[in-house]
Amino acid sequence: MAPPTSKQFFIQGITKDGKQFRPSDWAERLAGVMSQFRPGGAVPGSHLSYSEWCLPTTMKTDQGEVKCVVVHTDLREDNVMAWDFVMNFAKDNDLQVVEACLLI
Repeated sequence: MAPPTSKQFFIQGITKDGKQFRPSDWAERLAGVMSQFRPGGAVPGSHLSYSEWCLPTTMKTDQGEVKCVVVHTDLREDNVMAWDFVMNFAKDNDLQVVEACLLI
């Protein structure tokens, strides 16, 4: 039996050649753009908080603490164009994307 896959991906603020991505607030900007894509859809004032499907955070890596955006696969199930936008952002900027590990 194949192991279950994660429902989250981390877009890391590190390019594939190991350079830090700029500007320094890229994660907050990307998550802000994606704030309208949330369970139940956009509601008045939803631009004032992040969607649980696309959250800025930091993670410890070999390069130290790195800004990231956590993207939940429910975004893809709800709106494939929004999912493609986020993933193409990572691809276009040569950012590292890793799947979250499930701890069972």
